[in-house]
Amino acid sequence: MAIYEISQDRFERIPETDFLSEGIKERNDLQRLLRDQVDVLSPNTLVISEEFGEWEDSRRRIDLLGLDKQANLVVIELKRTEDGGHMELQAVRYAAMVSTLTFDKVVEIFGRFLDKMGRDDDPEALLLDFLEWDQPTEDEFAQDVKIILASKEFSKELTTAVIWLNTRGLDIRCIRMKPYKDQGKILVDIQTVIPLPEAEDYQVRIREKQQKERIARTSSRDLTKYVVTIDGEESIPLAKRRAILSMVSYLCANGTTPTEIHKVLSWRGNGLWLVVEGKVDSQTFRQRAAEAAESGGPAFEERRWFLNDDELIHAEGKTYALTKMWGVRTEEAMHELLDRFSGNDITFSPFNE
Repeated sequence: MAIYEISQDRFERIPETDFLSEGIKERNDLQRLLRDQVDVLSPNTLVISEEFGEWEDSRRRIDLLGLDKQANLVVIELKRTEDGGHMELQAVRYAAMVSTLTFDKVVEIFGRFLDKMGRDDDPEALLLDFLEWDQPTEDEFAQDVKIILASKEFSKELTTAVIWLNTRGLDIRCIRMKPYKDQGKILVDIQTVIPLPEAEDYQVRIREKQQKERIARTSSRDLTKYVVTIDGEESIPLAKRRAILSMVSYLCANGTTPTEIHKVLSWRGNGLWLVVEGKVDSQTFRQRAAEAAESGGPAFEERRWFLNDDELIHAEGKTYALTKMWGVRTEEAMHELLDRFSGNDITFSPFNE
């Protein structure tokens, strides 16, 4: 295909060129420009690092590392070559290397990137604002790693490999950046070649179906969601820890004390509640819990507790934060609460998609 200019009498073909002959460098030009305008390749993405390579025994670096609105990491690899080389294999290695990153680690990485860019923003606040989260949610963070390959062209071997990898559950996009020269101006035609735009929705559905089937066969992790019905009103499907929070909050609001709940769930030991004296708000709770930990009290990791103002529970002259750390006995705990406090108008059921 080619790009044409329409004149009064004819189509005038705009000549194709290449980045090398135009003196456009891979890192200093393409990468720099795309770092600041990543939406050109990946809409709704936040760049969190450039030339990322924080792993042992490797000199390899990811051109651009991003985060999308679904809290998935995005590996972006750029090549100005004619065929893309072996960038798909390189990008898969990178994706594997970053797949274990936690939210806290990404905050550190993003903070260093902001420093490099001469910005003094709070990296955690920027990440939470971008994700539209009130607080870090580790269970929902970096559940997948997406790969974007951008090059002038892609070889048949590369595209065949990418299509096969996508059928195995990966999410790899090939984006062609073809330069043209028109009266001294460099134009770039940017097109997604894999997946084909016309078939993207279908391919996404197929990949999601295959992923779910593969996870069901090979994973023991409990990803069940629950619908909690309170006073006849059904909730949206909730992750298990959100489901038990809604139940506990309702019970406490209707006269059940945190102490009584702890007796029912005594097998949770001292890890069920984090407690501070007095009726306090979220900010004060965090401060007092941190001070208590520094003075030899219970360890305090914010990500382990429900700490927002609408999540804290006030009772018995104290303020309680419920744990987020629920394992395979979550459903058992919910049944025990319903059995013990059966007089309340509350039920739950697993959500089947």
